[in-house]
Amino acid sequence: QIDLVESGGASVQAGGSLRLSCAAQRATNGLACMAWFIQVPGKESEAVASISRARPGSRQFVQYYSDSVKGRFTISRDDAKNTFYLEMTNLRPEDTATYRCAAKTLLCRGGNMASSEVEIWGQGTQVTVSS
Repeated sequence: QIDLVESGGASVQAGGSLRLSCAAQRATNGLACMAWFIQVPGKESEAVASISRARPGSRQFVQYYSDSVKGRFTISRDDAKNTFYLEMTNLRPEDTATYRCAAKTLLCRGGNMASSEVEIWGQGTQVTVSS
């Protein structure tokens, strides 16, 4: 079991920026795909960004974004630090949510990670954007 711990959530004004981090307590090399999900009460969890190895064992990565965040959010990973990130810019009130990081050992192919595919969840960090 690899625990994932998020940090970086905060309350910001619309138009502001935040950087979320997700630190794994052990090596992330075996985690082929990592993602950030949003949780809003009454709605199903949705991945807004995923980063996956392009092929098994590859050092090349592909990123996937939901339409709602494309062009504003950037997902990245640093396996040397066992950490991955979500850079969020031009934040909007509708981005308000609990952000949870997630990971799986299999590749993400063709799009964002589905919640049913998640093998490891973080606890979540709250992002609140006020207008």
